[in-house]
Amino acid sequence: MRGKLIRPGVFSTLLIALVLAIAAAVAAQQTGTHPLSGRRYALTMGVEGAEWLDRAERDNEEDPDHAIDVLKITKGSTVADIGAGSGYMTVKLAKKVGPDGKVFANDIQPGMLELLTRRLQKSKITNVSTVLGTQDDPRLPLDAIDLVLMVDVYHELSQPQLMLRHIKASLKPTGRLVLLEYRKEDPNIPIKPEHKMSVAEAKLEVEAEGFKLTKTNRQHILIFSKP
Repeated sequence: MRGKLIRPGVFSTLLIALVLAIAAAVAAQQTGTHPLSGRRYALTMGVEGAEWLDRAERDNEEDPDHAIDVLKITKGSTVADIGAGSGYMTVKLAKKVGPDGKVFANDIQPGMLELLTRRLQKSKITNVSTVLGTQDDPRLPLDAIDLVLMVDVYHELSQPQLMLRHIKASLKPTGRLVLLEYRKEDPNIPIKPEHKMSVAEAKLEVEAEGFKLTKTNRQHILIFSKP
C-alpha cells in the first residue's frame, strides 16, 4: 500500500509547526528564574549573533583591554574563556598569557568553536585549546585553572549553580572567577533586563557556591576568589 502524498501547502504548514515547536522547546529549556535571586535567565545567543560579538564598536563600548589589565594576568598562566563565542576575548587572553601560558576556549555551540578555530589559525595562535561544553559543565580539567573569565555570559546560563560548582572544581586553590556583565543598575544601557546583572544578584548567586566577591568596579568586573 502506497503512503499518502502530502500536498506542498500542507507540508509547509507542518514544517513551520515543527520549527516553532522546536524553538518553543529550546526557549522553555533555557528560560526561567533563579531560585535565589529571582533573576530571569536570558536565552543563549546563537551563532547568527557572531557578527555582533565582533562589531567594530566593541573596543570603544567595552574597553576589553582595560578589563584584562585590571585582572593582572601573569605570563604562563592557565585561563579559561567560558562562552568564548567567535574568540574576540580568547585572542586577547592568548597574547596576555604568552607562549608558555594556556587558554581553554569553551562554548556550547560547535558553530562558534568553528569560527573561533578559523580565527586562531588566521592569527597563528597555538596556545589555545577549544572545549565543547554544556549549559551546566564547562568540561575543564580539575584544579588546573588560574582564572576563569565569562564575558556577558553568566546571565545566559540555564543551570548557573551547577556550572559554578564545576568551575570551582576546575580552579586552582588560588584561582579566580571573573564575570563581566552589563550593569543592571544603569537604566541608560539599552539592553533587555535579563541580559544585565546587578552586583547584588551576582554576589548572592555566586557566593552561594562557596566563592567570595573580592573586588568589583564601575565596569562590573566582578572578581570572585576560591577560598
